[in-house]
Amino acid sequence: MVAPSPDRREQVARLVEKVGSSWPRTPAVDGALCDACEELGWPPAPQLVAAGEAAGSVTVVVGVSIALAAGTITLLPLAVVLGAGVALAARNAPIAVAELSRTRAVGDAPALFGRLTLRLRVEPSVERAVAFAGRSGDSDLAASLQEHARDARGTPGSGLASFAAFWGETAPEIERAAALVTDAADAPADARERGCERALSAVRSGVEERAASFAGEIRAPLTGLYAFGVLLPLALVGVLPAARLAGVNIGLGTLAVLYDLLLPAGLLVASGWLLARRPISFPPPAVDSDHPAVPDRRRSAAALGVLVAVIAGTSCLFVLPWAAPIVAAGAGSGAALLWLFAPARELRREVREVESGLPDALAMVGRRVAEGTAVERALAEAGAELPGETGDLLAGAAERGERLGLPTEAAFFGRFGVLRNVPSPRGRDAGRLFALAATEGAPAGDALVAAGDHLRELARVEREARRELATITGTLSNTAALFGPLVGGVSVAMVGRIPADAGGAGGALGGTSASDALGPASIGPVVGVYVLLLAAILTGLATALERGIDRSLLGYRIGLALPTATAAYVAAVVAAGAVL
Repeated sequence: MVAPSPDRREQVARLVEKVGSSWPRTPAVDGALCDACEELGWPPAPQLVAAGEAAGSVTVVVGVSIALAAGTITLLPLAVVLGAGVALAARNAPIAVAELSRTRAVGDAPALFGRLTLRLRVEPSVERAVAFAGRSGDSDLAASLQEHARDARGTPGSGLASFAAFWGETAPEIERAAALVTDAADAPADARERGCERALSAVRSGVEERAASFAGEIRAPLTGLYAFGVLLPLALVGVLPAARLAGVNIGLGTLAVLYDLLLPAGLLVASGWLLARRPISFPPPAVDSDHPAVPDRRRSAAALGVLVAVIAGTSCLFVLPWAAPIVAAGAGSGAALLWLFAPARELRREVREVESGLPDALAMVGRRVAEGTAVERALAEAGAELPGETGDLLAGAAERGERLGLPTEAAFFGRFGVLRNVPSPRGRDAGRLFALAATEGAPAGDALVAAGDHLRELARVEREARRELATITGTLSNTAALFGPLVGGVSVAMVGRIPADAGGAGGALGGTSASDALGPASIGPVVGVYVLLLAAILTGLATALERGIDRSLLGYRIGLALPTATAAYVAAVVAAGAVL
């Protein structure tokens, strides 16, 4: 996900501070909120909360004014809820974001301890191992380790103990692994190897336990979200016209606010709550829009989306005229998203292929280095033997190093390095380990083999965790793209078959005017918008739970779901209308 630019963040921070300073009262804030704002680099908590209260008050005033001007009393509670939501978000969002940031950071623990133990295997010095692990990483966790190491300079410690204590509350396995690393550093060679392996095993076990625990914890919330946020609202569509027999009068405006605003907002809040608790141990490769392999398709995507929307909407006029705007929106936005994010998806596929072969690459190079072969030659030999993208990567590094006279590190990370534009944390870690082996020689060979075994075990843990989550998220994906639109389409078709005296197409709901008549042509667009929002939200939630939060990955999956949901919805309305 692309972060805002520093200039934009500074502008927002200054605006928040200005609004908060002009608010007439100074709100009381707790220590947790102050710590979260400081950790994130946000404006001070009192000013942030004051700005939230000011924005919430403005929202209430504007909403009430619009409601009174339009003569719609039902919008008054909505304005109050939105204003209160803004104020509450200012108090709770920083704490949630800080917690999520820490959770994302500890996802790098397996890679960080992999680098740390590899350096320790080469030389039994905790200080040098800590320095290498922190310096060679790009994550927040590595930066934190560097900071603790700097603070420990001039003291008997290495900073590892204070680092482990700081992150132990978020990830207890970090404390266990750090203690094992410290113990292994003082042990003989054989015992040191076993200690390093136990430290890596502790980190992997912690990741595995968190993933399994999360998969068990979200079953009940996802079931509730599925039942009360999806199936029940869609099933109630078919019986809403008959509700007037029980004296329940609901107008189309109220239905639109309920189905197209409040229910989607509730699903978004629930999705955010679930994602905030996801253990982010296996983040997806970060493929940004500024990557050289990702062309700028924003204009062509917008043009394609408009073209597909016009064609699909015009075609729908001959089948189901009132659904033409829904079809145009679903098909057009889906086509635009697919075209926009297809290059990023292809690049991510290539990165995954590279990562899948890294354990074998480390093992093959490590065995040759342990036997006395130079790293440059070992890379060339392993590259010739390994198939696929990983073999090409190693062969490319060896070839560039030989032709350009580059050292191993520059062959991977220099101006012409093969990993310069590869957005793979694991690939970059492997490159740094090869560079370390090039400077340390044969003693680093066995360490490379152990690093390969560690990566292989991590890949196994990742597969099992995703497989367990896929059994849960698969229902969400299928509901978003197929089952939900089918249920919604059948329910809308049923409205047209309810007698007029029961509030159907020939009757009225919430009034007697023709404009209040509730039939497929009036309720269908409301439910259609809800179906599209449902497809986007549930698909995004399922993808983020299983694969992690990444803009291009979410965009591509949602791009697949929107046209599918649109076609299923229209097909269900037409088919059910012909059968019922």
